[in-house]
Amino acid sequence: MSAAQPLRIKEMTPDAVRRAAAANPRLILPIGTTEQHGLHLPLGADSIVVERLADDLSAEFQVLRSPTIEYGVNDRVGQLFSGGASVRRKTLRRLVNDLLPDWERLGITDILLLTMNGYTPHQEALGTVVAPHARVRVVDILSMDFGSLCEHPDDPVHGGEIDTSLVMFVRPDLVRLEAAVDYILPEHAVRRYRRGSALLLPPESSGSIGRASKASAEKGRQLYERIQARLRERLFAPNTPATVV
Repeated sequence: MSAAQPLRIKEMTPDAVRRAAAANPRLILPIGTTEQHGLHLPLGADSIVVERLADDLSAEFQVLRSPTIEYGVNDRVGQLFSGGASVRRKTLRRLVNDLLPDWERLGITDILLLTMNGYTPHQEALGTVVAPHARVRVVDILSMDFGSLCEHPDDPVHGGEIDTSLVMFVRPDLVRLEAAVDYILPEHAVRRYRRGSALLLPPESSGSIGRASKASAEKGRQLYERIQARLRERLFAPNTPATVV
């Protein structure tokens, strides 16, 4: 028997979507970003990782997976990086809120917003999304504890060891590690960044923060498997309580 395939709504017929929702009234909505992560990573790094995770969870649990929202609320930067673009907090919130009623009419009762962006305005936009009847849960996969899997777990996460490793595992063909430039923030800036404040990168930064040179595909595999296991346990296990990761 072939392995189960993800239930990507955009590839399904209306009848197939209705049958899937009746069998399992849950839905995964991946929410990415299109922004710089240094010279070595694609602009869609966040989207690429959450899409893979959404596909794997959809296939394993036969949960509907919606098309990805490719733009989020990005960090401000002190220089222009070609191709990146951001939406306002209220724009992201309104977009997601506009989608929820149609999914509820389909019979969806549980919606997982899956993202990879800890920037406070992005999180606030998603955290204020409300559905009249369905339970809405938000998971930023980078908020998990990865201490034992990284050499520098306390570094800010933006094109550094953690997210570079994840992209190297998911899409190694898109990573140019030879172009990575490590950039370590001064301590006062690290404190601000950890609180989710906007960050104006100085000109000497290539658009990433942290130690991308420490990344590897093997670390990415371990990180990905920990994320996947935690989501299985907290969100998809039988009799899961109404909590987020």
